[in-house]
Amino acid sequence: MSTIFRRKHIYDIAVCLALIIAVTALVFFPDESILAARDGLSLCLNVIIPSLFPFFVISALVVETGITRHLGKLLEPVMRPIFNVSGSCAAAFVLGFIGGYPVGAKTVISLYENGDCTKTEAERLLSFCNNSGPAFIFGVVGAGVFSSGVIGLVLYLAHTLASLIVGVIFRNWGKSDTRHKNPRNKNAAHPQGFSAAFTTSVKASSQSMLNICGFVIFFTVFIRLLFVSGFIPWLAGIIGLLLGPLGFDSQWAERLLTGVIELSSGVWSLNDAAGQLTASVAMAAFMLGWAGLSVHSQVLSFIGSSGLSVRTYIYGKLLQGILSAGFVFVIVRLLFIDAVTSTYLAEQVTYLASVDFATAGLVSILGAGIVFVLFVLGAKKAAAKSQRRA
Repeated sequence: MSTIFRRKHIYDIAVCLALIIAVTALVFFPDESILAARDGLSLCLNVIIPSLFPFFVISALVVETGITRHLGKLLEPVMRPIFNVSGSCAAAFVLGFIGGYPVGAKTVISLYENGDCTKTEAERLLSFCNNSGPAFIFGVVGAGVFSSGVIGLVLYLAHTLASLIVGVIFRNWGKSDTRHKNPRNKNAAHPQGFSAAFTTSVKASSQSMLNICGFVIFFTVFIRLLFVSGFIPWLAGIIGLLLGPLGFDSQWAERLLTGVIELSSGVWSLNDAAGQLTASVAMAAFMLGWAGLSVHSQVLSFIGSSGLSVRTYIYGKLLQGILSAGFVFVIVRLLFIDAVTSTYLAEQVTYLASVDFATAGLVSILGAGIVFVLFVLGAKKAAAKSQRRA
């Protein structure tokens, strides 16, 4: 009992010290904090909301209208043998690859709360269904950082392959649970009509977006303060001193620490290391697989109220990062890929960076609409197939 009390006491002291340090940093660096918060808010308005909100609504609609159950009958022969989950879980698998972080995790939570998968299946899905979207990998990392569409393709293939392997590795995680799905929503067994489902989906997605934007702004300020206070350079110097003989100097440590905390800042820090192609691309692959503490906080905000364990999610993301880096390291060396500057891709990045809110939102809505139509067509095909069998 005394040991537990002592641990709690140490924990409380550590939290108080951290809060005092945070307040002190805000007092000493007010201008940097305000600019960082403004950058985070701009990122939310111009990128996060228009790119994620439509996919959140679509993923919620797919679950609330019962489309996942029709798809489950069609995709059961694929999902069960490979990942040991029901066919209904295919919605999280597909949307996780298309929508980007954290659409996949949010879809998993919706499936579980609506009774479309068991707790064990949901925890298995969390290990591999939350992934970076193709737009970010090709546009931001491939074209923006490395000025190469080939590098973007290599990163996306490695990212996808690592995710699939993680899903196979975690296919036997937990005890098989074929009992009642125990939905939190009492009406989950009865799909809603479109109008009711649409209203519910928009409301839930709006709340989710507020959570995500809050974390984005917080971590934007947090990482800026870590830099201006000298903490990250100091810690990177220690790591570089210890691992310097292995070729991992303080600059590489600083880039890695940045990526571990926040994905976008981490991959952009590799911009000045593109000359060391193999190492920089492999580190980018790790960052994309790991996703960063900012994304993890967004995901944990959804998991926290669901009762699901976070272990498979954290283990899965760490393993995906390591596997992605390994795959990229081998591919780049085997294919002798050179990061040749692509004028066309560079122009596309410049254009995307200048897109306003209305245009970005329209493009995102169209993309989400196409995904929803594909889900509806798949559900109709599954229903027709079931009727023919009957």
